[in-house]
Amino acid sequence: MTFIRAPRGTIDVFPERPEIWQRLEETVRSVCRNAGYTEIRTPVFEHTELFQRGVGEGTDIVEKEMYTFLDKGERSITLRPEGTAPVVRAYLEHKMWAGPQPVKVYYIGPMFRYERPQLGRLRQHTQFGVEALGSSDPALDADVISVLISVYQSLGLEGFVVRLNSIGCSVCRPRYKENLINLLSKDVDELCSDCRRRLERNPLRVLDCKNERCKELAKKLPPIFDHLCEDCARHFRGVTKHLEALGLVYKLDPTIVRGLDYYTKTVFEIIHSGLGAQDALGGGGRYDGLAEELGGTATPGVGFAAGIERAVQVLSDAAGEACEDASNIDVFIAAMGDESKLQAFRITHALRKKGVSSDIDYLDRSLRAQMKYANKQNVKTVVIIGEDELAGDYAIVRDMATGEQTQVPFGNLIQVLAQNTTLLR
Repeated sequence: MTFIRAPRGTIDVFPERPEIWQRLEETVRSVCRNAGYTEIRTPVFEHTELFQRGVGEGTDIVEKEMYTFLDKGERSITLRPEGTAPVVRAYLEHKMWAGPQPVKVYYIGPMFRYERPQLGRLRQHTQFGVEALGSSDPALDADVISVLISVYQSLGLEGFVVRLNSIGCSVCRPRYKENLINLLSKDVDELCSDCRRRLERNPLRVLDCKNERCKELAKKLPPIFDHLCEDCARHFRGVTKHLEALGLVYKLDPTIVRGLDYYTKTVFEIIHSGLGAQDALGGGGRYDGLAEELGGTATPGVGFAAGIERAVQVLSDAAGEACEDASNIDVFIAAMGDESKLQAFRITHALRKKGVSSDIDYLDRSLRAQMKYANKQNVKTVVIIGEDELAGDYAIVRDMATGEQTQVPFGNLIQVLAQNTTLLR
């Protein structure tokens, strides 16, 4: 009998380097709280209509990538493919618009898209993101971008690039789309099948197509910067002005359009060459019409989403073998004999109450085997308790880095270990 494997396009996160996942999530929470964002958790599944109306029926997500099914009540339900529409739904449903504005929230959670699995792209992946609703101030756009940059900088990530664009609004974008259709229609036979389909529905998507021939055609198209209405041009100048005030470096890129219908004005991506073809670490933009599309009153909003698996991949590559030096255990207690093990068990739980991570052996191994295990786990401090130590009312504390051993009375052991662990950290 063969064992059951995980579904294609999913991964188990045990992982070999858990400290990177944990540090990333902790950093996201810390940076977001510091910037005035509070956590929100939306359901993993929503009514399908939310994404059809919010994300757009002509998008790749809605047309090809959603996990949609009928529940037992014959209602159409979809596993969450992205985080913005659910947050805006919650904003409207819970009347957050009646409270202080803007409402600034962040989230961390799984998203689901049925697409061909490849490096940096999974059918179930984890995203973190922020959404800020209730203000059209371009400073808020810059604030959102700075939060994402701060997360990566706090993690020590280098080599990423911020690419920035504006895709206009309902006033200026239709004219630009019409211009694109006219220009691209002359070379329609040279477009890939996806872009031929997109040409009438959303010609902007041709600009960010990864097909090499489509890229060459896109280079010849006029940038949208010259076609923005005065309001959009003024807003975009405000965004760049605030980014420059923070000393944040960015590159203007007219091919950044994002793939969702709700975006207006500011759009951006942060890319990293270490990810290969799927090089976007995260991205987002402004979506001033989304709340109205979902049945609420017109409410400006801006946000981003970023893939955790992609960030972990880049951070793992950057960390190299250094990650192997990490340990989940501050103190390991090696005990020989039933009474010694009982004493070790008491000490372990006393240490945990002091905030010192600690553990004992559960396989009745020899002292040599326990020390070998502790060494493999990169434990910094090992406490040895045998019959002699138990009779003498002391334990041997061994510094695994230097090999130095010290006898410490049981009465002082917890205090000494707690102090030493704090210094080692």
